[in-house]
Amino acid sequence: MPPSEPDPADCCGEGCVNCVLDRYDEALERYRAALAAWRVRHPDAPSP
Repeated sequence: MPPSEPDPADCCGEGCVNCVLDRYDEALERYRAALAAWRVRHPDAPSP
């Protein structure tokens, strides 16, 4: 399951080093990489 997208109001707009939007982007990238690897291992599985 992909990560939940944060609400835009969750970001304070101060340019934090560990912004919730940056963490979401990183989590989404990890999810996409894991999904791609799973699809390689399960080529006959239906696409979601």
